[in-house]
Order: sequence, then structure tokens, then C-alpha cells
Amino acid sequence: MTGKAAVKGRVDQGDTYAVFGNPIKHSKSPQIHKAFAEQLEDTLTYRAVRVEDEKFETKVRGFFERGGGGLNITVPFKERAFALADRAGAAAQRAGAANCLVPRDDGLHAENTDGLGLVRDMVANLGWQLQGRRVLVIGAGGAVRGILHPLLQERPDALTIVNRSPARAQALVDRHEGSAIPLQAGPVDKVNGETFDLVINGTSASLSDALPMLPEVKLSARCCCYDLVYAAEPTAFMRWSAAHAAWAVADGLGMLVEQAAESYYLWRGKRPATEAVIGSLRSRLLENSI
Repeated sequence: MTGKAAVKGRVDQGDTYAVFGNPIKHSKSPQIHKAFAEQLEDTLTYRAVRVEDEKFETKVRGFFERGGGGLNITVPFKERAFALADRAGAAAQRAGAANCLVPRDDGLHAENTDGLGLVRDMVANLGWQLQGRRVLVIGAGGAVRGILHPLLQERPDALTIVNRSPARAQALVDRHEGSAIPLQAGPVDKVNGETFDLVINGTSASLSDALPMLPEVKLSARCCCYDLVYAAEPTAFMRWSAAHAAWAVADGLGMLVEQAAESYYLWRGKRPATEAVIGSLRSRLLENSI
């Protein structure tokens, strides 16, 4: 079904897509994929579907048995989506979690496009360099799990994960055993006094406009700071970054659009342009905040 051409003016089951999650009310995925479809002159439907915990596997199987073209998966189901699939891409395998399910002739494929979306936003949209950089990731939850493999593929100089629960950070490092990139994990104060070139907030603190637990680190002259959360106004982490003279600061809106574009490509074999979609979403966020 990947790359299937749509019949103009008609939507069949192969042109039906959705995002499954709980909660799901505020998902921006439907408007993002609508914008992609209009740009590429595709005819499709994409819905945000709230799925009850005990019905997830049944709902996924039913969707694809009816000929659905593809699913995005969000919290809290990414690990269960990975377990449900017959095959998995490298990023999904490393994460043990999937945010994209793709039906193919040899079964259901699990992919994780979150990290690729992050890297594309940083490199293609923002112009940041990742190779040779000293990277600090704060947090060890599901959001971080999905971004590590693509980040490491960009060949940073070293990557450190710190978390209030050091064991969770170490578990993520263990998933990437054998990496050519030096990896460390530990409590938040493990890196006090160290200098970094890229700092990523992978915690959910910004959802409530709160600062995560932050180590006392130094930012290099061209240090970039990125918050995986996005909002109409700069998050608390972004304000902290600016106050500490970060060279560049960004939130996760571009990552959201880029991971969706990769899902669209996996399903339909077409790669949408993202710049205008990111700009439109940013404008709507600002308008709704006034």
C-alpha cells in the first residue's frame, strides 16, 4: 500500500490514516497531514482516535484488516505498537517503541520517526551541526528513547543522558551497547561543571511551563539548546537557555512536522515539503495564545 496513488475525489480504505493515542484531543497530526495532502494533491483522510487502554491491539488489527493505509501511534501505546508489528526499522528496534505502523506485503512494519524528525529539524531547518558535538540529554522517558538512534547516527563526539532516576538513564545507554559514540548515564549532578555543545530537554516539565531538574553545566560558545516540547511562547527551558547565552534555542514544533513528513513518505512514497507547514502551525499557535 505504500505509495498508492489516490483516485481524485474519492477516498478508499487504503487512503485512510489515523493517529491512535490517549489522550488525543489536542493532536495536531490531522491538520499536518491535511496540509501535506493538499500540497501533494492527494486525496486521503486522517483522524485522531482516542483508544482505550484495553482495546489498543484490537483497534490496530481492525484498522489494518479493513485496509487502512497507515497509523501513527502516540502515548501511551508506542511500546505496544512495536510489540504488535511483524518487522521493525532500526530506530524502532533500538527504541523498543514505534510511532508509525506501515502495512506491507510481508506484514506490519514498525518505524520510529521521532528521532529522524528531530535531526532533520536541527540540521535541515535550523542549520545546526551535530557531528563532533558534545551532547547532553536531560530526561530518560519515552521521548528520549525515540531520538537516540538517529542522534548517534549523526556522529556526535559524545552523548550523556542524565535523569532523576539514574537507572532509567543507564537502561537507555544499555540499549545502545556497542555504539561507536561514547555514551554515559547518571544522575543530574553527574555532569556539573562540564561543557556541552548541544543540550536537549527530553522531560515533560515544559508542558506545565516548569524547569526540569538542571545540572550546573557550561554552554560552549556555539551551544544549541532544544526543547522537545513546543508552545506558543518560549518554554521555561528555552528561557533558561537564552539566559545562559545559548547560541541558538528552539522548541519541538519542527520535529513534530518532520516526523509526520517521514510517516507520510513511508506510507505513500512521497516526501512533503515542511517549511510552510511549520510556519502555518507556528502562526496558529501564536494566534490562539492572544
